[in-house]
Amino acid sequence: MSDRSVIPDDLARRIGATMLSREGAGLAWGVELETARVGYARAAMTVRADMLNGHGTAHGGMIFALADSAFAYACNSRNQAAVAQHASISFLTPAREGERMVAEAVERGVAGRSGVYEVTVRVGERVVAVFQGLSRTVGGTVVEL
Repeated sequence: MSDRSVIPDDLARRIGATMLSREGAGLAWGVELETARVGYARAAMTVRADMLNGHGTAHGGMIFALADSAFAYACNSRNQAAVAQHASISFLTPAREGERMVAEAVERGVAGRSGVYEVTVRVGERVVAVFQGLSRTVGGTVVEL
């Protein structure tokens, strides 16, 4: 970041909002960026009928997509373009139609071009899933300063 007058957490929020505005999927699914800071993001999505699997609960792909979105906002928060290199998820409890899922992404470590993030998806206090992501910076920025 070359402009030292930019406050890092303000920039992180701007980056997250810019990324979300460029997404087709996140906007179509109603993903909301609640907050972003350097190395951290929280995003939410309400489970709709068209997001359910054959068991009548939130499709795992929808839960993964929300977690992946929060991960993306967190790992790009320093304005260094980053993508997922690897991600895994453990589903713990189901989310149901009408429930609001909140994904909280926390940076656990950065070394060179790689970063490790943990995302917890919750409905209220209940943990729905835990996602772990490995990011890789690819050069360039997300927003112009």
